[in-house]
Amino acid sequence: MKRTLLFCFSLLCLVTLCFEGCTNSYPIGEKSGPGQISPNPVTTDPVVVNAYLALGDSYTIGEGVSPSDRYPAQAAALLVSRGTETFSSIQYIAHTGWTTSDLAKAIASQNPTAPFDLVTLMIGVNDQYQLGDTTGYRDKFAMLLKTSVQLAGNRSSRVIVLSIPDYGVTLFGSGWPNVGKQIDEFNAINLAVSLSNKVAYLSITEISRQAANSPGLILGEGPHFTGAEYALWAAPLADLMAKVLKN
Repeated sequence: MKRTLLFCFSLLCLVTLCFEGCTNSYPIGEKSGPGQISPNPVTTDPVVVNAYLALGDSYTIGEGVSPSDRYPAQAAALLVSRGTETFSSIQYIAHTGWTTSDLAKAIASQNPTAPFDLVTLMIGVNDQYQLGDTTGYRDKFAMLLKTSVQLAGNRSSRVIVLSIPDYGVTLFGSGWPNVGKQIDEFNAINLAVSLSNKVAYLSITEISRQAANSPGLILGEGPHFTGAEYALWAAPLADLMAKVLKN
């Protein structure tokens, strides 16, 4: 009788140990491990991987600042920090001193692999600086915008044009008369062309003019800005990028 009871007790213990040892997964929202309770899962939008092409001149490439301080990089980083987007790459076709003609030649030469999920375009300050006529700028900008749409997979909804900043607020620009007025004339052109092509447009010109009262936003004695100024452009750009990437 004692042997029978001992056998039954041993068998019960063995069954109990097997049950506990084999149950290592738990329903979501219940016990997730010994002594741990997992919260109910939070449903989030899926993270999307995007390829981004930034076209422009010295302001796009961030002359004098680190790559992470460029306004395209800062805008992308803001979206990543929100957990809604991640970028597989940011490709730049931009260089200090480039005009619309220079940028067009560089795109043709580099022949970037399309389609990109997002394309931004800021160009024209050197056309103005070199005293180019606005008629020539209109035609060349229109061709660049057409190319930008093609690089975005023929999706005008995935292209963002940024206005030309006003370097007249810098020490360098202060020696040139009527810079602000001329910048406005060139921006009136790129705005009209952008609207006619149904692409998104972001004006950062007035933001750049605020640097006149904040020396820390201007880089040295040249016509360029600091990463802190580019951050002021990146914030509204990130909001606009988030919208266009949903299209």
